[in-house]
Amino acid sequence: MRYWGLFIAKLAAVFGVAAALKWLIRAVVPIGYTATRFGHAPFSHDLAYTTAMMVYTLICIGLLALVVIDQKYRCRTCARRLRMPVNSGSWSAATIFAPPRTEFICPYGHGTMTQPELQIAGRETAVWVEHKDIWEELESLGPKR
Repeated sequence: MRYWGLFIAKLAAVFGVAAALKWLIRAVVPIGYTATRFGHAPFSHDLAYTTAMMVYTLICIGLLALVVIDQKYRCRTCARRLRMPVNSGSWSAATIFAPPRTEFICPYGHGTMTQPELQIAGRETAVWVEHKDIWEELESLGPKR
């Protein structure tokens, strides 16, 4: 729940920044004579306003991309940033046996995300593996008593 709550909060913040930036553009950039005299929309009739709105659009797209990329590298349980990237696999045997990938882990042991480095058969998505109890997994790897 925290994961999606944080995502919605970041989107709301981006939309607030976008609305404030749009208000600032409308307040600062003057509307040209043609748009005010003939009642046309200023977007296609005024070069300064059109340029400002195109830059505004690029800024908004960039902010949304930053939010999505940041959210991708967060724990699905606690919404903390994933840490400790570990490269595994081999580039020399990349096609068949051990494709290269990067694994990230939650600092509290909630899960692991595996991000493939090589895209052979189309786009491969990251795989999130949730750990039930990390201490049981660690004890199972240790010496048997």
